[in-house]
Amino acid sequence: MKKLLGLLVLVGLAIGAFLYITPSPIEPLAWKPQTAPLMTGVLEPNDTLMKAELLAQGQIHGPEDTAVDAQGQVYAGLHDGRIVRIGADGKAQTFAATGGRPLGMDFDAQGNLIVADAYKGLLRIDPAGRIEVLATEAEGGPFVFTDDLDIASDGRIYFTDASSKFQQPDYLLDLLEGRPYGRLMVFDPATGKTQVLLKDLYFANGVALSQNEDFVLVNETYRYRIQRYWLKGEKAGTHDLFADNLPGMPDNLQGDRAGTFWVALPTPRKSDADFLQAQPWVKAQLAKLPRSLWPKPASYGLAIALNEKGEIVQSLHDTSGTHLRMVTSVKPVGDYLYLGSLDNDRIGKLKIR
Repeated sequence: MKKLLGLLVLVGLAIGAFLYITPSPIEPLAWKPQTAPLMTGVLEPNDTLMKAELLAQGQIHGPEDTAVDAQGQVYAGLHDGRIVRIGADGKAQTFAATGGRPLGMDFDAQGNLIVADAYKGLLRIDPAGRIEVLATEAEGGPFVFTDDLDIASDGRIYFTDASSKFQQPDYLLDLLEGRPYGRLMVFDPATGKTQVLLKDLYFANGVALSQNEDFVLVNETYRYRIQRYWLKGEKAGTHDLFADNLPGMPDNLQGDRAGTFWVALPTPRKSDADFLQAQPWVKAQLAKLPRSLWPKPASYGLAIALNEKGEIVQSLHDTSGTHLRMVTSVKPVGDYLYLGSLDNDRIGKLKIR
């Protein structure tokens, strides 16, 4: 027993020395989140996501976002940099390989796949799979973590650079540091120029235009909220808070152009994570440790729908996390929702009408 206690003391001293000597990779700020909303009413847990059909299960890894072409074929960007197309036979075949990490994607009016690649920037891929780089910087600031996008009827592409400091593998360091490194931008294909609309966002993630394209929304993942930037009318060029204190971390965001926005929430709120945000010293020490020792997200599937007033009108759950978990995108196309995941091996297809 004495030997065991002695060993534990030595281990504790070694860990303490390691934490004291090793510099932290982050300079964290304290932030105290609001009390998480109760999972009642419209947020009441259900089993709706368990009813989704599973596409390409076991064939893919990390289909973070999806897109559907005019023929109804489903595309997804994977961890290994490939974009796959899922045929009628259910097989996932390589459509293109960006050499980076394709995240948000959608088709433009010409049938080109527009992709926000975390490393390569804003890309355009023609129907033959040929890749063209549209933008890699804006107003002198290079993209570090190109994340999500939406395309307006005039062809303009609204997109985000989630962080100007941390690249995609280190997105959790951005969470711990808690500083505003994100930007919302717009790329104009007619001029080839990119304009910054909003900066100093706390992990700028999902993007979605409103039904009338009079405003565009952007998720601030690590503040549990959604900002609105006005494009038309008396408020044009200004921004305000659209939704706050969400029940999870909002990832990708997609509008159906009929008044509904779908928000993917990879994990519900966790009390330990909320508590940690107010402890900058603890966050600095945690960032030094191996990722295997960090708190883990809940194994849960969750997505919500909001109307254009910012009110939550529906929630979809997989409380077990066995069918669809860590949902990072919800793409409404026709009668279906297509659900992607940052680290799952499948795409969900859920009939909603």
